[in-house]
Amino acid sequence: MTTNQIRKTIEQYDTIIIHRHVRPDPDALGSQAGLAEIIKESFPSKKVFIVGKDDPSLTFLVEMDQIADEVYQNALVIVCDTANTERIDDQRYTMGNKIIKIDHHPNVDPYGDIAWVDTAASSTSEMIYEFYKENQEAGVQLTNAAARFLYAGIVGDTGRFLFPSTTKKTLQYAADLVTYDFDRPELYEGMYNVKDTIARLRGYVLQNFTLSANGVSSIKLTKDILARFNVSPSESGMLVGILGDVEGIKAWVFFIEEDELIRVRLRSKGPVINEIAAKYNGGGHPLASGATVYSWDEAEQVINDMEIACQK
Repeated sequence: MTTNQIRKTIEQYDTIIIHRHVRPDPDALGSQAGLAEIIKESFPSKKVFIVGKDDPSLTFLVEMDQIADEVYQNALVIVCDTANTERIDDQRYTMGNKIIKIDHHPNVDPYGDIAWVDTAASSTSEMIYEFYKENQEAGVQLTNAAARFLYAGIVGDTGRFLFPSTTKKTLQYAADLVTYDFDRPELYEGMYNVKDTIARLRGYVLQNFTLSANGVSSIKLTKDILARFNVSPSESGMLVGILGDVEGIKAWVFFIEEDELIRVRLRSKGPVINEIAAKYNGGGHPLASGATVYSWDEAEQVINDMEIACQK
């Protein structure tokens, strides 16, 4: 799949609607909004929309458009950073005329008329910057706003360039992006400053996580615990990475209870965990995945599977 083909497809449509995955992270929003800004600047006559449910913790980065069903008629739909169709935010994506998938997760659920999947990329935001670079001579342009979005996405999905997915290309692209005019300190503050309630819950997590002989760690954030700290399930997702600094942990899992289900957030320093996520209505990267279970007994099964993975 070439970025040239994607550009030529974009050129054929007057309306482009860009989706991403549910419960967005900075890369989902950064790639979605970054691509939208690139298209708007490069093709000013086109109508470009970004859709999905807003996450209150990330509205500092960008807010979504509200559009009617009729807008999808004869529109091009682009889905960013979403491996499988079940996780696409706003299922109206099927109402468009053509679908393009742009993603860096394993292609476990091929969909769309055109798919550009690059698992070697640190983030989908990195891919969108590559789309810009490879189509510059054809008139594709990058704005300060687009650079801000893409930089946020790269920083978010690389854990501030600490994760193994960070490559020479990643750092080169980040270096290019910081030459644009946007407020990096303000962006970092929005991404990483937390409310006092989150900070107190962080203390609870660090005091109550388990650690097995195989290096598996887990923490269960029930509805009662979340209510005690006045933290929403979506806000608690900000804490998933904190156990990565604990010595002896090979892989860890957060269980976050919602009304009728339990969100599962899996992370690893080496053992492959996306295969485990796939068993429980989820998926993702080999070292960072998400899933869903519906009982605490099922949660224990996830932990058992992680124990097996960490024994290898």
